[in-house]
Amino acid sequence: MNYRLLPFLFLFLSSFKPVTVKVNSDPKALAASAKSSLELKVKNLYGSLNLNSFTMPKMEAFSKGVEGYLQLKEQGVIQKDVLTIVDFSLSSTQKRLWVIDMLTNTVLLQSVVSHGRNSGEEFATSFSNESNSYKSSLGFYTTGETYNGKHGLSLKLDGLESGINSNARNRAVVMHGADYAAESIIKQQGRLGRSQGCPAVPYAIHKEIINLIKNKSCLFIYHPSRTYEKQSKLIS
Repeated sequence: MNYRLLPFLFLFLSSFKPVTVKVNSDPKALAASAKSSLELKVKNLYGSLNLNSFTMPKMEAFSKGVEGYLQLKEQGVIQKDVLTIVDFSLSSTQKRLWVIDMLTNTVLLQSVVSHGRNSGEEFATSFSNESNSYKSSLGFYTTGETYNGKHGLSLKLDGLESGINSNARNRAVVMHGADYAAESIIKQQGRLGRSQGCPAVPYAIHKEIINLIKNKSCLFIYHPSRTYEKQSKLIS
């Protein structure tokens, strides 16, 4: 080694300044970045949704449903990769319930679904968490166990949002089949029949729906309610 070059080598190396990588720790910037990433993910899921011959859910209902589902899945509250969206912004004459396999991003089933008798007639406009209100409750639920009751096979639901739907089990708000939820009723009276607050579905497919979503899947009942959006901690 030529030791006479050492002073020059030292000067050469010392001329380089260390590179500092700045990490953005601003909470607002991090939150904005996370929101942007979520929005992109939801947009991609929506754009690639396999409809399986069914119709498309509205983007607003889908995006908020996926947002809450992902949080609940990460928290371990939801164990099945299934998201059921009920869109109460739509008329009861429409098929406003979608069961979606989140692993394959595929719509498994679509159906009409009833709202509570005191929530509205053709459209649901009023919601409650109170006992004996006979109104539907919005928000996120986890599906529970099945049982056989007066409506046959039924599915218990646990509301996950305090003050919004947390009283669901005490109110006996469950998913069940009903004659008044049949599409033939729409032809007779111009709207679907109504429940005491339960998301009731046609007897013709109620067992299929219940068996698809039972045991810790996610159910989201959507409506563009400002009151709900202000209260909920699961949607932005």
